[in-house]
Amino acid sequence: MNQLAECVGFDWDEGNLLKNWEKNGVSAFECEQVFFNRPLVAAPDEVHSSAEPRFYALGQTDASRLLFIAFTIRGRLIRVISARDMNRRERKAFEGL
Repeated sequence: MNQLAECVGFDWDEGNLLKNWEKNGVSAFECEQVFFNRPLVAAPDEVHSSAEPRFYALGQTDASRLLFIAFTIRGRLIRVISARDMNRRERKAFEGL
């Protein structure tokens, strides 16, 4: 994921700032933390990449909350599409690292 290593920040607008909080109780700040903490698993999401390349990330916040994040990269910015707590299968894969 060389594209991710070249990113310099995040692309937020009012719509996607509030959507993840209202739907899943995940703040923008928590989303950003995932990309700075290790381990971080990031991979292409080819199933949902019809309009633009999409990716997913499995990671944890500073408070060890395990999150699944769907995102895209626009220019050199990460744009979070959705964020939620990891499901059981995702947690098992992440904790096995």
